[in-house]
Amino acid sequence: MGKDVESTEFTRADRQRFRQKVRRCLDVFAQMLAESRFDAGRPMAGLEIELNLVDGDGDPSMRNAEVLAAISDPAFQTELGRFNIEINLPPQPLGPHGLRAFEELVRDDLNEAEQKARRAGSRIVMVGILPTLQRKHISLDVLSTNPRYKLLNEQVFAARGEDLEINIGGRERLVAHADSIAPESACTSVQYHLQTAPEDFAKYWNASQVAAGIQVALGANAPYLFGKQLWAETRIALFEQATDTRPDELKAQGVRPRVWFGDRWITSIFDLFEENAQYFPALLPLTDEEDPVEVLARGDTPELHELRLHNGTVYRWNRPIYDVVHGRPHLRVENRVLPAGPSVVDTMANGALYFGLVRALADQDRPVWTQMSFAAAEDNFHAAARNGIDARVYWPNVGEVPVTELVLRRLLPMAHRGLDAWGVDPADRDRLLGVIEQRCITGRNGATWQVETVKSLEAAGSVSREQALREMVRRYAEFMHSNEPVHTWPVD
Repeated sequence: MGKDVESTEFTRADRQRFRQKVRRCLDVFAQMLAESRFDAGRPMAGLEIELNLVDGDGDPSMRNAEVLAAISDPAFQTELGRFNIEINLPPQPLGPHGLRAFEELVRDDLNEAEQKARRAGSRIVMVGILPTLQRKHISLDVLSTNPRYKLLNEQVFAARGEDLEINIGGRERLVAHADSIAPESACTSVQYHLQTAPEDFAKYWNASQVAAGIQVALGANAPYLFGKQLWAETRIALFEQATDTRPDELKAQGVRPRVWFGDRWITSIFDLFEENAQYFPALLPLTDEEDPVEVLARGDTPELHELRLHNGTVYRWNRPIYDVVHGRPHLRVENRVLPAGPSVVDTMANGALYFGLVRALADQDRPVWTQMSFAAAEDNFHAAARNGIDARVYWPNVGEVPVTELVLRRLLPMAHRGLDAWGVDPADRDRLLGVIEQRCITGRNGATWQVETVKSLEAAGSVSREQALREMVRRYAEFMHSNEPVHTWPVD
């Protein structure tokens, strides 16, 4: 969720000061881009995974403080809900063994964390939305104790002025209201980070936008919310609605949402930070003492605190990141479109597809985003979220086509070439992209496995949807920790 903050109240002067400071940071950032003051040598990748905690019945376990104390590892951190935790992996170079290193790190850390979580009365599950979540689990008291979450909740509702409405239609329909941002805690994702040179950022961000629909279709893993079967990747719709600061009147006026796909291709990372400053009022207007102009003038690297804090409250599905490590600034794309899970090998297969495909797209002489409208990329994204692996998507010179056909015939070969360009070991490339290939051939991903299993349980006997979901989650947890890819999981 970003940098911790202290609980406070904001005045009109705070907001004015913050806006001025963001613009000052933006001017400094523009100067840094012009002077090429960025670490852009060895390409690095990052990985974050949000996790759910369940009890022995498969229901949410509101014990993240106890679990984190038991795990006692700084790689594991708190998340929005008391049934959430997050693991942050150290960055790896995208070279021969980078993907394998991530996979081994996640698997080893999860194995150890799972053992300690069990001693704290919980199990760890990687899934886009925990299927056993019910409305009773989503209230203000479910938020973790970090003051940031309380403050963010207050500011979202101060801006909105009324309760949230969650209205999602799919196979079934869900209409619910909430007086806090707690529904957002249902959304657990995986985030891939890709460091880029400033001059390359735009093409990697544009490529990530093009790839987003493909990623979601193949990786969908959130078909249930509050006992209802909704979208294949319901997390997309839920997150867009659960963090919406706009009442209906502002939506009708075309005010942009804070959870945002965007509305245009870009030519520079500056475009995105400039949009943040132009379109979005501050949610957390906390100013720092640093004067970025003075810091840059003396030859040091400014932290650009306000620019980064503001960026952390604009929830782009592909977010620009400015960061400073050991005094050296760098830029990266944070790819946020995918749900967590189902298994570690599935997560790394999704990562292999992302890193390979965006590299191949970025290296094209005639980029695909010059051949399709931005609206077509956004339509692909939402069609994929609704229909998952059964989605039809648009692709230039192909037209509308089943996503599995597009991937098998065109995009997997591109991803292979992209991973080769990164220098990934061919054995890892073939193994991980082979998982994606088998998903396309079998038509099974996390969402389809969940739905098929629940339907099988409901058809086999007189069990309620709630009971079927609990049993499905128990089976899911066992298969997840076996680390077999989801297309091999049995339904019966």
